[in-house]
Amino acid sequence: MTDWSKCPAVESVPGKVSGAWVFTGTRLPVSALFGNLAEGATVQDFIEWFGGVDEAQVRAVLEFVVEDLDARVARVSHVNPV
Repeated sequence: MTDWSKCPAVESVPGKVSGAWVFTGTRLPVSALFGNLAEGATVQDFIEWFGGVDEAQVRAVLEFVVEDLDARVARVSHVNPV
C-alpha cells in the first residue's frame, strides 16, 4: 500500500473530504488525477479543469507514485530473484 504521508504534495485532514488524500491546500482528491488520466486527460487538461492544483503538485504526485512502484519492484526482485 502506498504511504501517501511521505508525499509532500498531498495531505489528509480529518473532516476534510472524509480524510481522503487531497492535493495540499485543496479539497481535490488525488484519486481524481488518476481517474482523469485513465480516461485520456493530459496533465495540462487536469490542471486547467481543476483550479487550485498546479503542475508542480501533479508532477510531484506522479513522481512519488513512480518511486513507490520502483521500490516495490526492487523489494519483490530481491525476495524472488529471477
